[in-house]
Amino acid sequence: QVQLVESGGGLVQAGGSLRLSCAASGPTFSSYAMGWFRQAPGKEREFVAYISWSGGNTYYADSVKDRFTISRDNAKNTVYLQMNSLKPEDTAVYYCATHEGRWGSRWKNEYVYWGQGTQVTVSS
Repeated sequence: QVQLVESGGGLVQAGGSLRLSCAASGPTFSSYAMGWFRQAPGKEREFVAYISWSGGNTYYADSVKDRFTISRDNAKNTVYLQMNSLKPEDTAVYYCATHEGRWGSRWKNEYVYWGQGTQVTVSS
């Protein structure tokens, strides 16, 4: 069983930045890709970014490309999401998740363990 705990959310003005963290329990963190998803009120949970097991491969949704950066520190069992140039449409609950394999994907049904989420609110 893997437990994931997100932190770093909050209220920020448009154009601002936030850094989300996701701390994972268990010895196998470095064996799996990790992803970030988000869910706005009344909307489906959507893909944001993923990173491969080693950190060597990353992939982003078009809506966040060039603004968000995903990274991981396997020594700390932690994955990060640096969010810059935030927009009101980025407002959502952000979730990290563990992929079933080493390389990751954008498909949420391939993610096995999920955190409880952290709220990000961007004011205009």
